[in-house]
Amino acid sequence: QVQLVESGGGLVQAGGSLRLSCAVSGRTFSSYAMGWFRQAPGKEREFVAAISRSGGSTYYADSVKGRFTISRDNAKNTVYLQMNSLKPEDTAVYYCAADRDREYHTASYRAGEYDYWGQGTQVTVSS
Repeated sequence: QVQLVESGGGLVQAGGSLRLSCAVSGRTFSSYAMGWFRQAPGKEREFVAAISRSGGSTYYADSVKGRFTISRDNAKNTVYLQMNSLKPEDTAVYYCAADRDREYHTASYRAGEYDYWGQGTQVTVSS
């Protein structure tokens, strides 16, 4: 049984920073490409960032490029999302997801290609 547990969400003022963490258990972490997605009220879930199994390839939505950084620590079975210069429009529930058997140096931006999901963590950015 694969489990993903997000943490690090909260309330922050615009311009502030947060770091989200997602701990993965149940299978060798390095076998997963990892992604972060978010869903705001009344909106569809959208891609935020992804990282390959190797950690050498990262991908970002245009809306967060230059502000967010995804990283992974395979020794700690954890993926991170460092969020800087936060804006009110970043307010959403953030989900991490794991994609098994992805090629070593790639990751997907398509939610449907991820196999496992966390329960989500709320991020609220006040203006």
